[in-house]
Amino acid sequence: MKKNLIITGGIFHPFSETSDTLSKILNSLGYDSEITLDVEEGIKNINDFDLVTFNALRWRMLNHEKYIPFLDEWQFSISEKSKNTLDSYIRSGGSMIAFHTSSICFDNWDGWSKILGGKWIWDESFHPPQGKVEVNPIKNHFLNNNLNTFEVEDEVYHNLYLEPDSKPFLKAKTHETNEEHIVGWTYNYENGKVVYNALGHDSNSLLKPEMVNIIKKSVKWVSGDKNA
Repeated sequence: MKKNLIITGGIFHPFSETSDTLSKILNSLGYDSEITLDVEEGIKNINDFDLVTFNALRWRMLNHEKYIPFLDEWQFSISEKSKNTLDSYIRSGGSMIAFHTSSICFDNWDGWSKILGGKWIWDESFHPPQGKVEVNPIKNHFLNNNLNTFEVEDEVYHNLYLEPDSKPFLKAKTHETNEEHIVGWTYNYENGKVVYNALGHDSNSLLKPEMVNIIKKSVKWVSGDKNA
């Protein structure tokens, strides 16, 4: 089997549950997943893996006093060595999929946006409470063949920044505001391929049949499968 590394952990989200769910979905595609909370150790060994999956919320947590009780366990600032290792892995042809809070990670590293294809911008990006969301696949994107509008219980990230070369493939809106926002994109970082999906707050969202389909198509594309 091929090897997948899931980097996970953080506050306010059921990361253990969602990472286990992602592992099971990827297992059906022939990937054996190793799940780690140790970001630095995971990245150090990243070249041992065929795929890396980010499902985490790890940043400096300096934005609000509500984070203070969690600083000792979850505050994180990525090292220069890990920045270089991850950058080289993707740039040289690595494959990465990333979910939900991953766009918030590594707030002390401008290069994370260059790898992921975009990011959360504090004081601009936000999300309404979790609720019923209408997800609209962008029809001219190659990941969306035969995929129609669907509903899921999740959060809609508003005003994410996208790198100029990112190619959006999902938009979503809540019924309260009716404002559509880009919540998924594909991205080529030199020789590497990346898919970011801002949905996936919990396993109920990830296990929605349409979401499982999107995840599988995403993995096939980043791995170079021409049948994605």
